Amino acid sequence: MPVTAVVGAQWGDEGKGKITDYLAQHADVVIRYQGGSNAGHTVVNEHGTFKLHLVPSGVFNPNALCIVGPGTVVDLPALVEELAMLEKAGISTANVRVADRAHLVLPYHIALDRLDERERGRQKLGTTGRGVGPAYSDKVARHGIQVYEVRDERRFRERVAHELLTKNAILERFGDAPLDPTEVADQVLTAAARLGDRIVDTLPLVEDAVARDASVLLEGQLGAMRDLDWGIYPFVTSSNPLAGGAAVGAGIPPRYITRVIGVVKAYSTAVGEGPFPTELQGADADRLREHANEYGATTGRPRRVGWFDAVASRHAHRLNAFTEIAVTKLDMLGEYDLIPLCVAYEIDGRRTTDMPPTAILERARPCYDELAGWGCGLAGVTDRAGLPKNATAYLKRIEETVGAPIGMVGIGPERTATLL
Repeated sequence: MPVTAVVGAQWGDEGKGKITDYLAQHADVVIRYQGGSNAGHTVVNEHGTFKLHLVPSGVFNPNALCIVGPGTVVDLPALVEELAMLEKAGISTANVRVADRAHLVLPYHIALDRLDERERGRQKLGTTGRGVGPAYSDKVARHGIQVYEVRDERRFRERVAHELLTKNAILERFGDAPLDPTEVADQVLTAAARLGDRIVDTLPLVEDAVARDASVLLEGQLGAMRDLDWGIYPFVTSSNPLAGGAAVGAGIPPRYITRVIGVVKAYSTAVGEGPFPTELQGADADRLREHANEYGATTGRPRRVGWFDAVASRHAHRLNAFTEIAVTKLDMLGEYDLIPLCVAYEIDGRRTTDMPPTAILERARPCYDELAGWGCGLAGVTDRAGLPKNATAYLKRIEETVGAPIGMVGIGPERTATLL
């Protein structure tokens, strides 16, 4: 069985939750390999509509082991709240495990995240304010606290108190109230107690799954254009959502990843700041945003919307070598007579299909091909052959410009509205 990585091939919010939920019905193990509660994976299935932030989208398959991997940063109280939400809806979460080597998002990370964004002013990054960036910063600076450390209460409290000496000095320097170390530790330890034996060393579990040829699914957060190294830096996340990051963040040898699915929307969306070449403005943006309900699953913020950007998705393909593409929300374009598709950029009078660094990308003008729309909804279509001719032509153009075949097409939010 292949190890499959599900990777965002745009700016995030591509519909990875839907694709992961679909694939997870036949998976043995599902692993979130990076990011934190800033993720917003919307899943619609027979149980209802769910917005997941930390829990892997495979949780709806009770036979799949779901792991919050060591490459993630975990807000334990938020995770406990999310598990409770699922349990209240009748979804068993007995299959969820948390890697003991994952790093903790602590209340002071959240406070520092919001402070940093506030002080950046007009140069803000557009973060979710969930503490993810500061938690990764502490991890890299070797100030991080790993999940397993909650098992030694005395030492954990000492570590929190020590870190708050510096963190509180920063907060107070900018006029924010200091945090009480006892309250911070209590909040996290209470959540950890509720998780109990869900906190485990996940490496033996993953190693065993690979050894017995189980089906393993690796779920990323955000997309290639927000990758720390290859995205629109500094308007990026603090980890690597690429397939290469999946190997590290899940604890699985790279050679076992044999299937990489790049997820794209049939158009483009983004939450947060930074260059977005095909972005629509004014009434055109409002029309697509309202029709497609493009609001952030985590923040509720209106998403920036634009036409499909094949330069960005080809950039993602070059970094991930997608074995296939999954296109979501094709049904949202049915009301357009003409659909622009960006095939190149013009920068300083020169046409290119390469992705430039951020400051140069800000000067890019999209070069469009215009494709005929299909002028109808897609409800009731049950296979790819049943798609309107112009919708099939639109998908073929995406394949040609990105350079990878389309394996799945989403024509609605439900799990069943997926054409293979």
